[in-house]
Amino acid sequence: MKRLISVFAFFLLCSGFITEKSFAQSPKIQLAGGNVLNGTLTGTILGAATMALNNDKDISPLRIGIGSGVLGGFAIALYDVATLPAGQEFFISGVFNDGRNSTVIILLDTFYGAAGGAILGSAVTLISNSPVVEGLRLGSGIGAWTGFGFGLIDSFVLAEKNRDFMASALLNRSSLFQINTGTTEIGIAQPTLHQQTVISPNALSMNIEPVINVISLRTSF
Repeated sequence: MKRLISVFAFFLLCSGFITEKSFAQSPKIQLAGGNVLNGTLTGTILGAATMALNNDKDISPLRIGIGSGVLGGFAIALYDVATLPAGQEFFISGVFNDGRNSTVIILLDTFYGAAGGAILGSAVTLISNSPVVEGLRLGSGIGAWTGFGFGLIDSFVLAEKNRDFMASALLNRSSLFQINTGTTEIGIAQPTLHQQTVISPNALSMNIEPVINVISLRTSF
């Protein structure tokens, strides 16, 4: 068990370094490889968490966790590659972390859950004067699975990805084509509303018509 924990800790320490290294290949290959690696690490954590909850030396949960993590990471890799905008690198911004693939958000949330659960479990055992090891075991196991569940929601529901940033940029533009140099802004095909006040002997009215400015120029000094 001690050897297993040592190997598990080594993977956790190296995961951040490995996932940030370039594979010297195309962005899609790098994206897929990162997802599979992070999925494997997540499965390792969940397998170890299950062993902790069962309080058993049987490594079957760890074996199943690693295998499931590889398959899950590969499936999410296909999803990320399919949704990656052409000619861009993948980027995702979650609640607590940013990353270059979807599984890194799940991995980090799972790790934070395990760490937070271990801290809370230890605190409870200290208050109740119970063995600290039991608090660490139960707290880290429950926390890992809780963090994993939140990580799935964070990655696929709450997080913003490339396409969200692109859509936001398009919606915030005042022109279809826009050049901004900091002090000067040139817009082409800018939609706007033309207002015209009409005064007649009997009434005062305003006509509003949608128009498109072919070229617009704004500058500041």
